[in-house]
Amino acid sequence: MRNSSLEGRRFTTAVIAELDPASGALAYVNAGHNPPALRRANGRIEPLETGGLPLGIQAGADYETGALTLARGDRLVVYTDGVVEAQNARQEEYGEARLIELLRGGAEESAAETLRRVLSAVDAFVGDAARFDDVTCLVLRYAST
Repeated sequence: MRNSSLEGRRFTTAVIAELDPASGALAYVNAGHNPPALRRANGRIEPLETGGLPLGIQAGADYETGALTLARGDRLVVYTDGVVEAQNARQEEYGEARLIELLRGGAEESAAETLRRVLSAVDAFVGDAARFDDVTCLVLRYAST
C-alpha cells in the first residue's frame, strides 16, 4: 500500500468534538491542532490538548479522547494557527498569550460578540501587514437547557 502522506511530510491537524447539548458532556480528540481554549464562566481558561499526533504523520497512531462537562456560560474557542501566527509589520506574532488574555474578558458576551472581539483584535494587531494564512475561529457558548 502506498503511503499518501509522503512518509509524514504531508499532514493535517484537526480537532474532533462531540457535544451532548442536554448534559453539556463534551468528548474530543486533538490531532496536533492548536489547543482550543475552553473559557469557563468563572474566567478560568483550559486548553484542550488531549489527543495525539497530526493526521498523516504515523500510520496507525493512537489517539486519546478527552472528556469534560460544559457549564452554563462556558465558551469553547477553536481557532487555526493563522490566528496566533498572524504577524504585524515588525514580524511579531499575535500569539497564544494575547488570545488567552483577550478571552479572559467579556464574561457575559455572546459567542458572536466573542468572535467579533477576537477577529477585531487580530486585525488591529496585524494592521496593514501582509497576511500569509487564514484566520479562522469558531466560538461556542454553552447555554444549558
